[in-house]
Amino acid sequence: MGKKILISRFSALGDIAMTIPAVYDACLANPEHNFYFLTRKHPAQLFIHTPENLTIIAVDLDNYKGVKGIWRLAASLKSSYSIDTFLDLHDVVRTKLLRAFLAIRGVKTFHLNKSRAQRKKLTRRHKKILLPLKPTTKRYRDVFTAAGLQMNARFKSLFGQEKGMPACFAAATPHKKENEFWMAVAPFAQHEGKIYPFPLMKKVIEEAAKRPDIKIFIFGFGPREEKLIASIAEEYPNIVNMAAKKIGLGNELALLSHCDVMLSMDSANMHLASLVGLRSVSIWGATHPYTGFFGWHQDVADAVQLDMTCRPCSIYGNKPCQRGDYHCLWGITPQMIIQRLQIPSGKP
Repeated sequence: MGKKILISRFSALGDIAMTIPAVYDACLANPEHNFYFLTRKHPAQLFIHTPENLTIIAVDLDNYKGVKGIWRLAASLKSSYSIDTFLDLHDVVRTKLLRAFLAIRGVKTFHLNKSRAQRKKLTRRHKKILLPLKPTTKRYRDVFTAAGLQMNARFKSLFGQEKGMPACFAAATPHKKENEFWMAVAPFAQHEGKIYPFPLMKKVIEEAAKRPDIKIFIFGFGPREEKLIASIAEEYPNIVNMAAKKIGLGNELALLSHCDVMLSMDSANMHLASLVGLRSVSIWGATHPYTGFFGWHQDVADAVQLDMTCRPCSIYGNKPCQRGDYHCLWGITPQMIIQRLQIPSGKP
């Protein structure tokens, strides 16, 4: 008789995106088991074309606040799905409580090892140990193998060997023309230490937009980002303001599957590109690929960054700049990024 396995990861969109290759591979390699993925409602939209034995449980955590709320959540999950195994891919206070309350109910639990001590050595100001940490995508897989599950490497893209249906993003753009090069740009991130200064990013975008055979899709979220994107898009007919299109996350993934390159920060969009097999050129400031959050199956040669003794100063890019000038970002020239994009000169 197969097991009923609950997997949990909340937090940011990119973190959940990074779980998908391991989750899908585990489901495909263990068809006799039923898997349930617990997350917030917005990132739940990432799980498209799911394996038959995977069920997504999207919850509003505001309904499960505090210790009593997590106790109710654990009771509900156990009674509704008869969970016998819990894989915690987050290891924070909320999920530690959930682990404990499920364990009381006889559920076997396994959790992510974040190597917090190694992270501190990598990001501390003095006596920094600049060695790469294990990729988070591999840490996720370790939790599955610790639970005795088989793992394969079948996942390539959310769309398998195909691409998303053009009808999914028809509201944003017509079908791709022959010899047209599609470039996705995601110039924003949650924290200042991750964001390439917009005046410099604008120069990168404008240089690419001069080419009539290039169509540029700029992604963002919220009124401020939408306004900044509009300030560029209104100048060039081949720029699409995706923040204003609001076609939904699943349809955006379908669009990305037809793009030729993504330009992103160390942000969720780099991981979304990975989920559809899209090459991503990523810009790194306060953070660093060594922290373990580099894009799944991306080429580290496509990480644009400066060698500075203070980098990385943060895992998440949320700490104030030690120098006060964010030279790690301002010091990256637009030409460095344009060269890394490697847009073909004839047929892009």
